[in-house]
Amino acid sequence: MDWHVAIDSVSPHVVKIETPTGYGTGFLAFYNYNSSFCGIATAAHVVSYADQWQQLIKIRNEASEIPRLLKPEERVIYLDHSTDSAVVLFLKNDLQLPEVPIAFLPMDEPCSLGSDVGWLGYPNIEPNILCFFAGTVSARQGTRKSYLIDGVAINGVSGGPVFHCPTPEKAQIIGCVSAYHPNRATGEALPGLLRAQDVSHFHGVASYIKSIDEANAKKEEFEATQKQKAQAELDATQQPAPVEIPPAERGEAEKA
Repeated sequence: MDWHVAIDSVSPHVVKIETPTGYGTGFLAFYNYNSSFCGIATAAHVVSYADQWQQLIKIRNEASEIPRLLKPEERVIYLDHSTDSAVVLFLKNDLQLPEVPIAFLPMDEPCSLGSDVGWLGYPNIEPNILCFFAGTVSARQGTRKSYLIDGVAINGVSGGPVFHCPTPEKAQIIGCVSAYHPNRATGEALPGLLRAQDVSHFHGVASYIKSIDEANAKKEEFEATQKQKAQAELDATQQPAPVEIPPAERGEAEKA
């Protein structure tokens, strides 16, 4: 497959996200109704520590001379740890981004097995160069809302956009890079599978955010719901197994 058209189309939407403890990749997900603020999609593990400890986050791309330095009060971060997905919302100001984001894959049309996909990011071996990678969709994991892809992911590429081309002229975002699982069956790291989370979290955030104030209110509501869901799942796994009463004692127990 000739990827150059898709790479030229997607690259301007990609950003590098730096925090005091590391960095990752992200991409333009959406604008609000008047394009005054934007949503940058990434992996949750890229920004969760900075969000928890209220640290500075720097966002830059190749089109902007000056990076956007975000203080805690200047952004709202929607984290979904269950899918390792996040959206960083902030006023765009002088950050140079395309006027129209790349379209997301519709939620009712998952990417087919065997589809060729590509992804972009800033690998730590060349942290200032946007690099392209490619592979094939090996499996769809519905319960985890993710794809397993026959391809590699290097530290720093986490959060980068994963895309395919339904037509030669059109790219579509199917998810973001989450992790790489090497094959260690022989004790050494052999080629494995990349995990890409789908776009469900990004679709969800984009559907109800209209302003920064609303985003702050929704964030509290969203995080409360996420905690309740996580606690319910934890409680379900910690339920004691039913005790089987031996047949010889069952009659006595039923009499009690």
